[in-house]
Amino acid sequence: MNNRVVAAGAVFDRGRLLAARRSAPPELAGRWELPGGKLEPGETGEQALVRELREELGVEACPLERVPGEWPLKPGYVLRVWTVRLVSGVPEPLEDHDELCWLGPDEIYSVDWLDQDLPAVAAAVRCLPDSAPVDVPGGAPADL
Repeated sequence: MNNRVVAAGAVFDRGRLLAARRSAPPELAGRWELPGGKLEPGETGEQALVRELREELGVEACPLERVPGEWPLKPGYVLRVWTVRLVSGVPEPLEDHDELCWLGPDEIYSVDWLDQDLPAVAAAVRCLPDSAPVDVPGGAPADL
């Protein structure tokens, strides 16, 4: 039996990574994850990610590269991660999340990531651009 894929976005902006705090289900509420969701039948990971980020965060996004690896979630599900560039909009917590935050390189592990997301976050952080400035106030996306 094939595992169902959950596509997540490592959304980077100005050297920071976007984290989303779960509001549901109760066993995940209050913990942080990379935003995204399950592929629908016939969707590619990139298509699912664009749809999920539009639904969950209210943004238009462009998946760039798949982060090497695949991580088990609950039985029957695996997590795949893509680096993502914001095209338009300011991320807002619309579905399944109650808070968002931008984390600089020295803040990545300052939030309580879901256990199953930790190895994916570590892999995504290796893709974090080194040359981008950090600690930019506001958290609005860069002009792209």
